[in-house]
Amino acid sequence: MAAKIRKGDKVVVLTGRDKGRSGEVMEVRPTEGRALVRGINMVKRHQRQTAQQEGGIISKEGTIHLSNLAVADPKSGKPTRVGFKVMKDGKRVRVAKLSGVEIDG
Repeated sequence: MAAKIRKGDKVVVLTGRDKGRSGEVMEVRPTEGRALVRGINMVKRHQRQTAQQEGGIISKEGTIHLSNLAVADPKSGKPTRVGFKVMKDGKRVRVAKLSGVEIDG
C-alpha cells in the first residue's frame, strides 16, 4: 500500500495523551507501522555519561502508531483522510479528502 503519511508531513494526533496536538513527522518506520513526531509522545530516558554527552534523565520523542495520526489539511489544519489522484503525466499525488487540495507539491 502507498504511504499516506511521510517524513515532513504535518500531522494531528487522534488518540492518546497528546490528542489534538500536531507536529511534523521526523521519521516513519513502515515495518513497525509507527512514526516519530516532533514534540509528541515525549518519554524520559536515563542516559549514561560518555565523553560526548553528559549523563542524566533526558526527554525525547517516542514512536506513535500510524493509526493514531492523521495528516493535517493544508487549508484548515484539521485532520483529514488522504486519497490519491493520478495526474495527466501519470504521476500520483496525495490529496486531502476534506478540501481536495494536493498535499505534495
